[in-house]
Amino acid sequence: MKLQVLSPGMLTTIQDLGRWGYQGKGMPVAGAMDGFSLQAGNLLLGNHRNLAALEITVLGPALSVKEGQGVICLSGAELDFHINNEKVPAWTALKVKEGDTISAGASAGKGARAYLCVSGGFDVPLVMGSRSTYLRAGIGGLEGRPLKKGDILSTGPNVSLWERSEGFICPQNLRPSYGKDEPLRAVMGPQDDLFTKEGIDTFLHSEYTISNNADRMGYRMDGPYVEHAEGADIVSDAIPPGSIQVPGHGQPIVMLADRQTTGGYTKIAVLAKSDIYALSQKLPGQKVHFRSATFEEAIAIAKKEEQKLREIDLARASYRSRCKISVPSLSQGTWSVTINGKSHEVSWELMDQKKGE
Repeated sequence: MKLQVLSPGMLTTIQDLGRWGYQGKGMPVAGAMDGFSLQAGNLLLGNHRNLAALEITVLGPALSVKEGQGVICLSGAELDFHINNEKVPAWTALKVKEGDTISAGASAGKGARAYLCVSGGFDVPLVMGSRSTYLRAGIGGLEGRPLKKGDILSTGPNVSLWERSEGFICPQNLRPSYGKDEPLRAVMGPQDDLFTKEGIDTFLHSEYTISNNADRMGYRMDGPYVEHAEGADIVSDAIPPGSIQVPGHGQPIVMLADRQTTGGYTKIAVLAKSDIYALSQKLPGQKVHFRSATFEEAIAIAKKEEQKLREIDLARASYRSRCKISVPSLSQGTWSVTINGKSHEVSWELMDQKKGE
């Protein structure tokens, strides 16, 4: 398909799961802020889970299908989603064709980021093995920038039997829930020993507000001061996704998709994978709090998330394999058969077994 951007939305970029393997050379990973929703949306269409989609922040774009046809779905945050000005459901495989318009309006209040996935994924050049947009360096995606009015987006080839995915709905129990006010689970370390006991207690038992300094690189928190044992500086080391840095000002900063590769501030904890995605669906002004989780608990959380993705894939495969032929229920009929070149008419009747016939 080819789609034209009629309006770009607030911040819409092309993202896949990121540019892994280059952090040692100073290149951030980038990629989807909510990796679960990106993968789920792709699997729902029968795509490979890492195909590129549009990451939509708060207010989505309007697009026109200029060429071809395929299936699309919107996953992630609840947006006001329309095809040809008719409201359509998210988390559902929907067919579009040349002449159709697609629009994703403002957030309905649950979630901050949605993903518009298309059969075949969005086809832009690979940069270091990824199609993700890294805005700070201006690479990847569509010329390294957000969408703008007039852009033409091409998609890859439709997957086999793509039309049979039309109408598939992601089971409700396999979708993330953005309305829950649950604590973010954090594995303590790697430098939690550089904080006082009071500092750790403050971090784990206080409420923080997401500040206005929140973007794809990281979310800065406003709240009670987290006390260091001595100082906030360390010899710079690697920054994994979900790291929670605490600089000298004592306010936690959760590092996200566009984080730098290394940093020299103490890291009090690292969020569990699914809670990184949950945080990315929150907006400035919303409240968060943290709780301590073991390494084993974080691994179990990641396994549960992976199991959900596999169940979505299996459910979609089962839906695609369903029988679409309506077979009439008959009790009698006539068959024509040919034996040794001679035609025969054979009448048959379904007997009632209950009567012993």
